[in-house]
Amino acid sequence: MSAVPDIALSLRHVSKSFFGLQVVTDVSFDVLRGQRTALIGPNGAGKTTVFNLVSGAFGVDQGEILLDGTNIAPLSPGKRATMGLARSFQNIRLMPHLSVVENVMVGQHARTRGLMDLLTPLWLPRNRVWREEAEAQLRAFGLETYPNEVTANLPYGIRKKIEVVRALMSHPKVLLLDEPAAGLNTRETAELKDFLLDVAERGVTLLVVEHDMSLVRSLCDHTVVLNFGRKIYDGPTAEVQNDPGVLEAYLGPRHDAA
Repeated sequence: MSAVPDIALSLRHVSKSFFGLQVVTDVSFDVLRGQRTALIGPNGAGKTTVFNLVSGAFGVDQGEILLDGTNIAPLSPGKRATMGLARSFQNIRLMPHLSVVENVMVGQHARTRGLMDLLTPLWLPRNRVWREEAEAQLRAFGLETYPNEVTANLPYGIRKKIEVVRALMSHPKVLLLDEPAAGLNTRETAELKDFLLDVAERGVTLLVVEHDMSLVRSLCDHTVVLNFGRKIYDGPTAEVQNDPGVLEAYLGPRHDAA
């Protein structure tokens, strides 16, 4: 008897439309615990919409989104964060005027219980528990040289990593990464890949929207492909480039020479 898969995140028959336009149609897939899953597809395929449905920025029209078996579709983004879901964004959303460690401390807000707790990290910078945890997280990922630097003064690739560390401060079970390599050069992308592999090795399940297929192939062990809001592939990353449906979606239908 085969073992039951350990599913961290599951979409079941999820659909979404805007003003009568169907954007996501009956999408279902599972993300196994510890897996590094890519969500890819041509422009307009519905990838970002699916991300926004999972994170709670949009509500689903139909279907369920399960985190550790609990349907989180009716829940607010904040509640989803407290249950173990975090995300980064394609466009960096760090606070440029704050120091690195202060930006990372902002990520602790998802674990607060009340208004005073929410304000504690920023109002009371001498609170060593919050600050020491943030500094320890920076050290863990090789960013210990930057804690007091003003974030706006740092290279773009470093800021990308800091945003991921900030997301990790909520202690997520599943981390959603939206175009993590956007704006990075080849060297920075390679460094980010190693950084994210380190994140995954620490027990965080990754779901990644990404256009850079070299990063997808080197980072992700599983891939889901969307086209026009429908799932057309769900399987190993190593096999995705040979799938006829995926090739047609990216390259167009083949025509035999006359």
